[in-house]
Parts: sequence; structure tokens; C-alpha cells
Amino acid sequence: MTVSDVLLLALGALAVGSGTLVVTSKHLVRAGLYLVVSLGAIAGLYLVLGAELVAWVQVLVYVGAVVVLLLFAVMLTRAPIGPSADLDRPVFPAALIGGGVGLGLAGLFADAFHWVRYPEPEPGTAERVGEQIFGAWVLPFEVLSILLLSALVGAIVLSRPDIGARQAEPEPEPEPATEPETEDA
Repeated sequence: MTVSDVLLLALGALAVGSGTLVVTSKHLVRAGLYLVVSLGAIAGLYLVLGAELVAWVQVLVYVGAVVVLLLFAVMLTRAPIGPSADLDRPVFPAALIGGGVGLGLAGLFADAFHWVRYPEPEPGTAERVGEQIFGAWVLPFEVLSILLLSALVGAIVLSRPDIGARQAEPEPEPEPATEPETEDA
């Protein structure tokens, strides 16, 4: 085994282990921090495989933005910081069934495509990624950017009830009530 093989195995085990902790943790903040470890390990896998650009994009976008946004949302909402009672249900049977189905599908696909020979991957340099994104994949790239823009506008519209709603005419203020006159006898 070479050094890269050992690194691949170690980083893969770290990614799978911390990913398991993400979905089994009863603390939301800890689950977010385990997600940072898992995504960092995946970025390390990209580095070992020679895709430096993809690794740094992984760190910047997922670890640096998505997880920070997730933790920020958890902190701003009234989500429980400690253990959550909703997460105390037994999950072992569902995990066993899901794992069995996943292994079965992996075996099925491995058997179905064992004869396919893949070409050697090209290095993940910035130049090559740029050629692919803005060459062969320019239309899907632009469609994705329009989709993300519309999702952003939709999120703003949904979160602000005053946008798009008609301003109701203000009701006239009621006149102050006067006390009824009483007759003094």
C-alpha cells in the first residue's frame, strides 16, 4: 500500500464516521460540527486524488458557507441547543433496513457495470474545470444560476409578508368613548 492509499482509507473512514455522527447526534450544534469534519475529510480526499481546485471549492463553499449558515440558523431559531426529545426515538431498525438496501443497491450496480472501463481522469486544474463549465456545460450552468436566483427571490418574498401584499387602507381611529351623563338627584 502506498501513502496515498493509506490517506484515502483514513480520510474515507473519517468522513464515514463523522457522517454517521451527524445523523445520530442528539445535539444539533454538535451535528453541525461533525458535518464540518465530514466535509473537511471529503476535501482531503479530493486533495489526495489531485483535484486541488475541487478540494478548495469544497472547503470554501460547503465548510465555509453552508455549514456556517446552518449553524447560524440553528442559533437564531429557537431550536433546542441540548439533547432533543424528538431525536430519542429508536432508529436501529430503520438504519438496519436502510443499510441493507444501500448495500444491496451497491452490489447490484457493481455487478451490472463491472465490465465498463473508464478512461483515466484528467487533472482537476482550474483551467480544465473552466473549460468544461464555460464550454460544454455552459447551458446547464446558466440554467442553474437562473434557478438559484429564482430560489433566492422566492425565499425573500416568502419571508417578507409586506412584499407583494396590498397595503390595506388604514381604518379610521374610533372616537373616544364618552361617559354617559348621569342625573344627580
